[in-house]
Amino acid sequence: MAKKFICSQCGQTFEAASMPDKCPICGADASKITEVKSKGINTNGNVYTFVYATVMVVIVAFLLAFVASALKPMQDANVARDKKNQILTSLNVTGLKGDAIDKKYAEVITEELQEQGGTVYVATVNGVTKYVLPVKGRGLWGGLWGYISVDEDKQHVYGTYFDHESETAGLGARIKERWFQEQFNGKPIFDETGEVVLTVVKKGQSKAETEIDGVTGATLTSNGVGAMVTEGLKQYKEFLNK
Repeated sequence: MAKKFICSQCGQTFEAASMPDKCPICGADASKITEVKSKGINTNGNVYTFVYATVMVVIVAFLLAFVASALKPMQDANVARDKKNQILTSLNVTGLKGDAIDKKYAEVITEELQEQGGTVYVATVNGVTKYVLPVKGRGLWGGLWGYISVDEDKQHVYGTYFDHESETAGLGARIKERWFQEQFNGKPIFDETGEVVLTVVKKGQSKAETEIDGVTGATLTSNGVGAMVTEGLKQYKEFLNK
């Protein structure tokens, strides 16, 4: 790396790899030549590279943390609104967006009860009481969840909403579609002995009124929904029998 020198005889500066024997400008001997020490930062050194990278990482991390913190209230609000929309969908209230979801939810959901199976949402739809029960399960590739609303008599399904974490598009992911969910509407929950029997079976094999056709080509996901519905409702059996 080139160094900078100054000649006291001619006053000129020049660069060289090492101390020259004489000034390349005026020819003065080495006794007249002095190395000029740099007062700046050596941007080609390892220390500079390390310090620069460290500072940049700290700055970027700070900016990311700041943005995440600033956006968190908005993200939380969106998550809460999405949950409200899922609950409303299970009550067959659909097509709402934005603030309309919050407004309708406040109008429909009148109370939250803490029951043995979990939180039960009490709703009033067209002047009639309904109850919404959250359920969770496991599909082919990941988690399943949903809400099942039941009539005031707690014996029949009023509506449902199901969603998934990572089921196959065009197959298992179709449990989110309304045509599948609406099959549950009006179905009885219990058999004549009082046992929870509502479930999902392979498409075309439903025989009883409490059996719902699954999604074609998605047997494992359909089985997961069936287990989620049956076992989920069993957790609320004490509440449903009140």
